Amino acid sequence: MNAIRNFFNRRCCFAFWWNSEGAVLAEALIAVPFITVFAAGILEFGNIFWERMQIDAGLRDAGRYLARCRPTSPTYASTCSEATAKLIAFYGTQSPAADAALRVPGWGPALADITVNAVGADNTFTIETTHLYEASPVFAWLGIDDITISASHEERYMGW
Repeated sequence: MNAIRNFFNRRCCFAFWWNSEGAVLAEALIAVPFITVFAAGILEFGNIFWERMQIDAGLRDAGRYLARCRPTSPTYASTCSEATAKLIAFYGTQSPAADAALRVPGWGPALADITVNAVGADNTFTIETTHLYEASPVFAWLGIDDITISASHEERYMGW
C-alpha cells in the first residue's frame, strides 16, 4: 500500500493533496483581513462605550452640583448657575484652564447642549444631552451611519 502511495506522491498529479507547503500563507491571506476588521470593530465599540461613560460621569457631576445649590432668598444670593454645571460636565471642573481638555472630544460648550429640566413636584430634576459620535473611517467603510449618544441623569434636589 505504501508503495502505491509513494508512486502517486512522486509521479502523479495528485501529489499536491499531500503537500502542505504554502498552506499557512494561504490561510493567513484569507483570515488576516477578517481578523483586522473584527479587531478594529472591537476597538471602535469600546471607544463608543468609553465616551458614553464619560458623558454619564459629566452629567452626574453636573447634576450633583445643581442638586446642592441653595436657592436665592431674601438673605442669600445664590452663586450657582447652569453655566457652571455645564463647565463641570464638559471639563470636570467649574473653572477650567484656557487649554483644558474636554472629557469627550467633540462634546463641549460650543458643540453640544445640555438641557436641565426644572425641579418637578417630586423634587427631582433631569439633566440630559446628546452627542454625535465622531467615528473612524472603519464605520463609513462598513456602511454604518452616524451614531448619536444620548444620556440623561436624574437627581433629587437637596439644596442646603
